[in-house]
Amino acid sequence: MIYNFNLGIGWASSGVEFAQAYRANIFRRIGQPAKFVFTDMFTKDNIQHMTENMGFQDEEILWIYTFFTDCRISPVTFTLKQLEETIRDRQFTFSRQGTTAKYVFPGNNNFYTVYMVDASSDRVHRVEMVSNNCLIRKDYYTYCRIYSEYYAPLDNSAHLYQRRFFNEDGSVAYEEITDNDIVMYQFPDKLICSKEELVGYMVSRLNLTEQDIVLIDRATGIAQIIMQNAGAARVGIMIHADHFSEGGTDENNILWNNYYEYAFSQYRHVDFYVTATDTQNQLLREQFRQYVGVEPNVVTIPVGSLDELRHPKKARKKHSLITASRLATEKHVDWLIDAVVEARKRIPDLSLDIYGKGGEEAKLKEQIAQKSCGEYIRLCGQQKLDDLYQNYEAYLSGSTSEGFGLSLMEAIGSGLPIIGFDVRYGNQNFIDDGKNGYLIPVRDKMDKKARVQELTERIVRLFTEADMRRFHQHAYQKAKKYLTGEVEKRWTETINQSR
Repeated sequence: MIYNFNLGIGWASSGVEFAQAYRANIFRRIGQPAKFVFTDMFTKDNIQHMTENMGFQDEEILWIYTFFTDCRISPVTFTLKQLEETIRDRQFTFSRQGTTAKYVFPGNNNFYTVYMVDASSDRVHRVEMVSNNCLIRKDYYTYCRIYSEYYAPLDNSAHLYQRRFFNEDGSVAYEEITDNDIVMYQFPDKLICSKEELVGYMVSRLNLTEQDIVLIDRATGIAQIIMQNAGAARVGIMIHADHFSEGGTDENNILWNNYYEYAFSQYRHVDFYVTATDTQNQLLREQFRQYVGVEPNVVTIPVGSLDELRHPKKARKKHSLITASRLATEKHVDWLIDAVVEARKRIPDLSLDIYGKGGEEAKLKEQIAQKSCGEYIRLCGQQKLDDLYQNYEAYLSGSTSEGFGLSLMEAIGSGLPIIGFDVRYGNQNFIDDGKNGYLIPVRDKMDKKARVQELTERIVRLFTEADMRRFHQHAYQKAKKYLTGEVEKRWTETINQSR
């Protein structure tokens, strides 16, 4: 079994979660059993809904908080009718608006606020219980109640002091006692005094052997305890971002990325490191030789794959650009908007479609409104893009840090040339300057205005000077090494070598 450890997952997940979802598919194809372990607490959503949205199968998911119970990962099926069965001996009035319902009980200002999965069903995700205007409890459901939170008034607000996690029959499996950042876990036979120890206890309960492999996707707060309890299992560290700080590195010392610092310091206990590109693999090996005096086992395995090369079934939309990413500050989608607005002055029918969700969405909407460019620059939300890339002529990237870039891989898999900055590692990996796009040189003191100007010039050059047919062909040629069969071979070799 391969156990893949992560922290959280969301509706607008990062590249790490997308990489895991790709990996899950690869493991299924090669017949390799795998579990994906998530250690964060999720209160706003049911973890199953988010993992299913990413393409995981329920039996592949382990959530630390239900691991110690007999409740399985499941979509929400608990209904309002089932909830009402628990209060059938009490009088109440009921009202509902959208995804929220309310049960009001006579006397003492007691009521339940119920949060449904969506506005069109009666499936209950959680219930908040209020008495005398004070929140006292929250119950969380899938097909049964999986846990409850208990609150008491403190400093004029509701203070969480306890969680109880339940088995299917309603019995208590264990409890979490919490005081802000201090937590303890009470089991029938033991007391665990931190979240880190809880992770370690979970790993120890997996009873790992030399036939198992542990892959750590995010190391923060969990890598040490996982490695201490992994037993004879092989340990692999997945590297998803730039692994060092260039500004803090000189000839004698290197400043590792703090996400990987512990994993690098424990190289004697790590069986292999996995980078997504050969460029990063070679650099990491060189740095270990120079600064540590050893050469670890580093393998290159793309964090995604292409089932096929996708060719357009109709003519690509002329002068059309696509970008796809989390709408986050570091993706610099605002630069792309400014550049397309400027380039359109020379290419009157230029357009840009932006796919993705994230915290910057409201700012980008405002920017599009202020520039009155909504007719040709669109925010298209989170969509499955497999059959959409080939409708466009080129891909545009504003990111200044990309460990791999799944959307870049998918773009060349549909023959798209790419415009992006000459930064490690994704853009350098997928763009051959002047052959399937343009790499924009980056200077230390290059401000936003200069970056937008460079993006603008490359957009204009692409659509007025480049041989687009040749650029499309070169993109397809580069994409061949990322076909699923090739990635399957790399994983099979790595798994077999580490056992």
